[in-house]
Amino acid sequence: MKTDVVVDAKGLACPMPLVRAKKEMDRLNSGEVMKLISTDPGSVNDFASWAKRANHEILDQQEEDGVYTFYVKKG
Repeated sequence: MKTDVVVDAKGLACPMPLVRAKKEMDRLNSGEVMKLISTDPGSVNDFASWAKRANHEILDQQEEDGVYTFYVKKG
C-alpha cells in the first residue's frame, strides 16, 4: 500500500504512539495515508477510537509477532 509517511512507534508505551501519530497526521493533507508501527497492544483500541473521533479511516490493520501495523487515511 502506498503511504505518505511512516511513523515507527515501536517500544513506546501509551500514549506516545498516539501522540506521534497525531503529530504526523496533522502534517498530511486530506486523503494521504500514514503507516504506523507500534508494539503497544493498547494501540488497537486507541487508534480505532482516535480515527473515529478525528474522522480518519483505518484502511488496514495487521498484527504479527506483537507488532501492530496500521494504515490510516486522513479525513
